[in-house]
Amino acid sequence: QLQLVESGGGSVQPGGSLRLSCTASGFILDSNAIGWFRQAPGKEREGVSCISMNGGPTTYADSGRGRFTISRDNAKNTVYLQMSSLRPEDTAVYYCAAARFPRCGSLWYAAGRYDYWGQGTQVTVSS
Repeated sequence: QLQLVESGGGSVQPGGSLRLSCTASGFILDSNAIGWFRQAPGKEREGVSCISMNGGPTTYADSGRGRFTISRDNAKNTVYLQMSSLRPEDTAVYYCAAARFPRCGSLWYAAGRYDYWGQGTQVTVSS
């Protein structure tokens, strides 16, 4: 069975930090681009970041650029999303997804191009 499992979410104050993890099981995570997406209540699911199979290139949506950092450790079958300077508008369920392509291209943010999804982890930013 092929699975992705997110962890590391929680509740933080504005300005705080979280590191999300996405761990794969059932396959070796070394040939897939991995995307992070998020969905807030009443909002469409949106792309947050993408990392290519070899760790580069990476890309970020405007919402997180300069505050979020994506990385991967293929030996651990894990991709990370380090989030800093968190804002209330970052509150959402965050999902990781494995693509059928190895490199993040111009359409990296299209959710339909990803084959496997985790269950999501809740991130709440509030005072």
